[in-house]
Amino acid sequence: MTDAFTELAASFGVVPQFVDLTGTTRTTSPDTARALIAAMGHRVESATEAQELARHIAAQAQGLPRWQVCQPGKPATLPLPEDADWQITCEDGRGIEGRGPVLPPLPMGRHVLRNGAAQTTLLVAPARLPLPPRLWGLIVPLAGLRTSARGGIGDYCDLGALARGLGGHGAAFLGINPVHAGFGCDPAGFSPYTPSHRRRLSPLHLHAEETTLPGRPLIDFGTEIPARLSALEEAYADFVENGDCAAFEAYLLRDGASLQTFATHQALSERHGAYWNLWPEDLQDPGSTAVRQAAQELAPRVRFHAWLQWRAEDQLGAAAQAARDGGMALGLYLDLAVGTHPHGAETWEDRSSFAFGAALGAPPDAFSKDGQNWQLAPFNPQALIDGHFAALAETLRCQFRSAGMLRIDHILGFDRAFWVPDGAPGAYVQMPLDAMLAVVRIEAARAGAVVVGEDLGNIPDGLQKALAASGILGCRLTIFEQNGRKSPRFRSPRAYAQASIASFSTHDLPTWDGWRQGHEITLRHTLGSIDDATAEAARAWRAGEVAALDRDTGGPGAGSPADVSRMHDHLGRSASRVAALQIENILGIRDQPNLPGTVTEYPNWRQRLPAGPDAILQDPRLADAAAVMKRHGR
Repeated sequence: MTDAFTELAASFGVVPQFVDLTGTTRTTSPDTARALIAAMGHRVESATEAQELARHIAAQAQGLPRWQVCQPGKPATLPLPEDADWQITCEDGRGIEGRGPVLPPLPMGRHVLRNGAAQTTLLVAPARLPLPPRLWGLIVPLAGLRTSARGGIGDYCDLGALARGLGGHGAAFLGINPVHAGFGCDPAGFSPYTPSHRRRLSPLHLHAEETTLPGRPLIDFGTEIPARLSALEEAYADFVENGDCAAFEAYLLRDGASLQTFATHQALSERHGAYWNLWPEDLQDPGSTAVRQAAQELAPRVRFHAWLQWRAEDQLGAAAQAARDGGMALGLYLDLAVGTHPHGAETWEDRSSFAFGAALGAPPDAFSKDGQNWQLAPFNPQALIDGHFAALAETLRCQFRSAGMLRIDHILGFDRAFWVPDGAPGAYVQMPLDAMLAVVRIEAARAGAVVVGEDLGNIPDGLQKALAASGILGCRLTIFEQNGRKSPRFRSPRAYAQASIASFSTHDLPTWDGWRQGHEITLRHTLGSIDDATAEAARAWRAGEVAALDRDTGGPGAGSPADVSRMHDHLGRSASRVAALQIENILGIRDQPNLPGTVTEYPNWRQRLPAGPDAILQDPRLADAAAVMKRHGR
């Protein structure tokens, strides 16, 4: 690369080299750097073009930082001359005028300062979110809250029923997978972590009196989603005929154009398919004349999809209220997916906030020599900054409407995100970490919520310290908290950071019973993703892991029946302020909810729990787990 292009790539945050999880140093190729800059909206083919673009960016900035973090009620300083006039537009629309480098104390929020043609975003955020007291909660798969005897898909009312009773056991929160809007017209592609729109909710979990198909051990989304939507059609018809529309009309006014755009997308999806890149070209732009005409033609369907959002907000909000009424300190623990589908409703509505031509993924590791491509659209950091971080703030705000605690999936991407461009190897793109964390603190402080950052994987230096400094909890998984190289040895849970949430594993990892049996090793061996030698070595290591953890917890040893209460005791005595128990472990379920790297080879997200909300609340194993937590002051 020429010096001009190298400097330009660095200014766009393209990381020149990195070390992957195998310890291999990988250098970002010129083709990759060029592709990543193009994904951010700038095609650069020559040194001259690189120099021109760099000059243009510098001229726009005029010496001002593109963003600055400040604290509420405290003055701040910008690199401005003493005679420089400026205007601040506060987040609430109020205007402030002044002169010189010193700014007056400002309220918490995202404000914009303009000095002539230059501008900067002032992120006025609390320095740190307060840590919660010692507490615990339960994680459940929402879709699986319907047993095979009952059939159907778990809904927001099931969630509320479980939440209301769980507080009586001493739990402070009830966690679920993301409930972002998905692809109702493509049930085969269901995954809570591949959303269509993260600022909208899934109607899949709306309560409706549908005809279910009991007796099926797995959820059949291809059958169950159409059945649920059909029942919702009937409920909407009844609402149109008999309902009080005043509250609905107020909701339409509150959400305005954004809701109209989303509902129009949903109506167009019914006619043209789930993914907008396959629609007629004149419908791919939400601002086109063709889309405006289609919206008028499809007005009844547009209104129906807006109604679904209204009902989803109402029912999820009711579940959150049930949790609080039941005595939960935090209520619902929601989950924010790391990215969005590149051709779903979110990118159709807000094209400018995302990078196109590159997808989020992960660098090579021992199980994936070529790395991973998650097929998710990343935030474009340049557009995020230019948009004053509104896209991130609005996405967070949607979750905090119902969440007392929020998990940010793969928060490593707040520091550097691994992008896989079309036709070239992947590389890291540096994100505006301090600014993004400030936005999180602003929105969480407004909601009075706790934030968890999933800090697992190839962790950038300094990220975990930055999270702790912001009061954002990291994740401590028992199965990963090891420090033995030649033989397994587990860290004492008392050594876990206070600013963390402790759990045995996650939805992507083995359950307690599955881990002890090496079940996921057998699955991967059977599927051919690991060979005989790798499987044999993994099983031998796992036997050592089980024996080591049993020594630490006073358990029975490898090959003996598992006593989950000893593992819960391990979590309960951890220094982590928060402990999360998984329902699969409490109920003795072997199979994990999701097996990463599989699509149809494993029933991801389709497994039902053997008990519904009422039975879970009455199960003595839940009471035993709650007693363990109480014994440790949670």
